[in-house]
Amino acid sequence: MRKLLLILFALLAGFIVTAQNGLNKDSLLHLLTAAKEDTAKVKLLNNLAKATKNSDIAASYKYTADALALSEKISYNKGRFLALINEISLIRIEGKDSLALEKCKTFVQLAGSLKDSFYIAAGYLNLGEVYDNNGDNERSVQFCFKGLQIAERLNEKSLLQDAYSALQRIYLARSEFDKAIQYGKLAVTLAREMNNKAKEATQSYNLAYTYNLTKDFDKSIAVSENVLKVSREIGEKRIESYALYNLCSINLRTGKLNEALRYGLMCLEIARQNSDKGIESSTLAALASIYAQLRQYKEAEKYATEALYIREKTEDKLGIIEIKSILANIYFALDQPAKAYSLRMEVEDFEDSYNQSILSKQSSELEKKYETEKKEARIKIQQAQIHQKNILNYFLIGGAAALLVILLLTYHNYRNRQKLQQAKIDELETEKQLTATEAVLKGEEQERTRLAKDLHDGLGGMLSGIKFSLSNMKENLIMTPENAQAFERSIDMLDSSIKEMRRVAHNMMPEVLVKYGLDKALKEFCSEIDRSGAISVSYQSVGMNNAGIEQTTAVTIYRIVQELVNNAIKHAQAKNLLVQLHQAEKERLLAITVEDDGKGFDVASLKQSGGMGWHNIENRVEFLNGKLDIQSGVDKGTSVMIEFTI
Repeated sequence: MRKLLLILFALLAGFIVTAQNGLNKDSLLHLLTAAKEDTAKVKLLNNLAKATKNSDIAASYKYTADALALSEKISYNKGRFLALINEISLIRIEGKDSLALEKCKTFVQLAGSLKDSFYIAAGYLNLGEVYDNNGDNERSVQFCFKGLQIAERLNEKSLLQDAYSALQRIYLARSEFDKAIQYGKLAVTLAREMNNKAKEATQSYNLAYTYNLTKDFDKSIAVSENVLKVSREIGEKRIESYALYNLCSINLRTGKLNEALRYGLMCLEIARQNSDKGIESSTLAALASIYAQLRQYKEAEKYATEALYIREKTEDKLGIIEIKSILANIYFALDQPAKAYSLRMEVEDFEDSYNQSILSKQSSELEKKYETEKKEARIKIQQAQIHQKNILNYFLIGGAAALLVILLLTYHNYRNRQKLQQAKIDELETEKQLTATEAVLKGEEQERTRLAKDLHDGLGGMLSGIKFSLSNMKENLIMTPENAQAFERSIDMLDSSIKEMRRVAHNMMPEVLVKYGLDKALKEFCSEIDRSGAISVSYQSVGMNNAGIEQTTAVTIYRIVQELVNNAIKHAQAKNLLVQLHQAEKERLLAITVEDDGKGFDVASLKQSGGMGWHNIENRVEFLNGKLDIQSGVDKGTSVMIEFTI
């Protein structure tokens, strides 16, 4: 359900500099009939495009094209800007993110060539939002802050409101919820100050969505109901449909299926009236989930199939896979395993391909970095050699009188060459060791990933299918009380097996590490250990919110902390454990501390230890060029501190 919420959220990204004017559609059409071929007509066409965007997308496209053509004809740059903005907004509503990105680049180039600061800022903000939709969070934040700086310099409220709105959505996509709520409130406040009801409703919906995602359902419901009221007052059907969808999703997530169904059907009716395929497909998927939980599987199949048909016409591959996953579960319930397994295989193949593309990108970046460092090292050696040759040539010109000096310099040069050769040998040995260590670590992580996937998707899927089948069998069997009790125990044991299997798979390759980074992965790992009751674990992090740690490094650090925590549980007999991460941004240092109050040990005994655990920790620290310090003593607990340069 969270994936569907994210898909929906991207569809209602409020586009920049598109505030509605005070005229309605009928008034604008009346004025258009008498308009001349001038700038006033361009403004009317652009306003009509905005007025029909939420109710008739095809008409909005036509008015946008007419405005752009007339602007080109009469060389009206402001009209061209506004028409391009309308066009990009419509493209994004239809989910064509790659085309939207190209259009945004054209917009920014046009604004830059004309040196129009207002539209340059608007272009940056739009480009930031589109990069966010395309999954490039780093560029999205970069361009949004560029736009914000210009808006602050111009003291332009409409641009500032758009900047806050864009940053709210981007930080939400990065799961930085506090910042998302902070910027969302600023955007709503500015919209109210400008008395712009359309922007107020749109941004309030985004805020309601954030509360929904953070499970603050009471606030989300209150804000959504206000959005419904405002959108109905100003006739914004599209915003009304999104508020209804948010209320549908809240009730679905809280198990109030009848209320969820009521809101979902209302939302679907409006979406179809507006020809809004994005919200229509998301609502159909939500209705499929509702009917599946109500065990009305035929209805669920119908809605899921309709949602898939619409979604397959877009570039949203993640949305397609999410709906196929829902449909697979429905076919399992309908006892159509062939269809279910076929869809499940498609989902698994996509996830394999998606994960592989991420790993390939990371490997490519690592190789580029390695090659760059290698070239720089060669350049330094060559520069040193050239410098030495020049010195030698200068002294040779001195002739016979400087023979002694030449001999001394020659000897000095010989010694330097020996050092350079030894440096080359040492460098090659180091590269060889790093390559071997990297290969071992990559192989280990790939095997962990494969085993985790096999456990979770293969064995987990079969166990879940068995449980579902047994649960359905129970309703159709007549059993004695003793047999019924035994049957319930069997299902409980199966539940325990599924949970244990998922715990093992998650421990081997936590999904949260790939999705949300090192900080959240370690926080979840420590929380899970703490909940297990094996030991009381506290986790603290400082300066990790914007930590740009590449995937290979993050996985290696995660394994180091995992091994240290496991050692404390197995050997230290400790009651309390503290895990700390601290990033010093200026020094580009990452410090890791793991402390326990256990029985401790003689540090010197580690050198004679034959255990693989500590050996693996040392190898990983060496691979990352880190520094390791361990302090311990009998009955004094243990403290391990590791520093990395990132």
